[in-house]
Amino acid sequence: MKNASIAIVVLVTLFALSTIIIVDETEQIVILQFGKPVRTIKDAGLNWKLPAPFQTSNSFEKRLLEYDVPPEEILSKDKKSLNIDNYVRWRIVDPLLFLQTVKAVPTAKTRLDDIVYSELRQELGTHDMVEIITENRELIMDKVTIASNEETSKYGIEVIDVRIRRVDLPRENEASIYARMEAERKRQANKFRSEGEEEAQKIRAATDRDKTIILADAYKKAQQVRGEGEAEALDIYASSFSKSPDFYEFLRTLETYEKVIDKKTTLVLPGDSKLFKDLTE
Repeated sequence: MKNASIAIVVLVTLFALSTIIIVDETEQIVILQFGKPVRTIKDAGLNWKLPAPFQTSNSFEKRLLEYDVPPEEILSKDKKSLNIDNYVRWRIVDPLLFLQTVKAVPTAKTRLDDIVYSELRQELGTHDMVEIITENRELIMDKVTIASNEETSKYGIEVIDVRIRRVDLPRENEASIYARMEAERKRQANKFRSEGEEEAQKIRAATDRDKTIILADAYKKAQQVRGEGEAEALDIYASSFSKSPDFYEFLRTLETYEKVIDKKTTLVLPGDSKLFKDLTE
C-alpha cells in the first residue's frame, strides 16, 4: 500500500511538472495542441500548459543569429567574375510564422542562402568591380539587407545585416584582370604625361614669345639711344670743326694716315699729293 502511494505521488508530481514551462530570456515558445499552434510565449518566466500529449512546446532562439554564407561566384556590371564571401545576421521575430513556414533553423538557413544570394547577384550586377571592392560597398550592402529582409519577413525572420567579408578574383581570371588593370594604369599615366607635356609646350612657347618681345623692345630702345647719341655727337663735331676748318682738315688727314699706314705698308706718293706735302712739311 505504501509503495502504491509513493507511485501515485511520483506520478502526480511528474504530471504537475509536465504542465510547467520555464521560459528563458534567450528563447520564445510556441504551444501546440494536438499538432496545432494555440499560443506563443515570448516573455521569460514560469508558464503553464496542458500535459503531454495534449499540449507540447517548441522552443526557438530569441537572440541574434549569424549565418556564414558559403562563397559564391557573382558577375559584376563590367563582366568581372568575383568570389563573394559574405555573412548574414538575423533573428526569429515571429516564432509561430517561423514554425508554420520553415519549422527549423537548418531549413531557415537554406532559405536565407537562396534569398541573400539572389539579392546579392541582382544588386552587384548593377555595379562595376571597383565600386564593389572599394567605393560603394556600404551602400550596396544596405540595399541588399533591406531587400533580403522584405523577402524573409514572410517566414517570420528579420534580416538585421548582410555584409561582405571578402571579395576574391577567380584564380583563372587573376592574371588577365591584373594585366587589364596594369594596362589601364599605364594608359592613365600616358594621358597624364601627354597633358603635362602639352602644358609644358604652352609654357615654353609663352616664355619664348615674351623673351622675343623683351629683346626686340631692348634692341629698339638701344638703337634709339645710339641714334640719339650719334646725332648729338655729330652736332658737337660740326659745332667744333666749324670754328677751325683747317684744323678739321688736318685731323681728318691724320685719321687717314692711321687707317692706311702701318709697319708693313710702303707708300709711293706723287710729289704734288696732299698726303706727301703733309708728311714732308
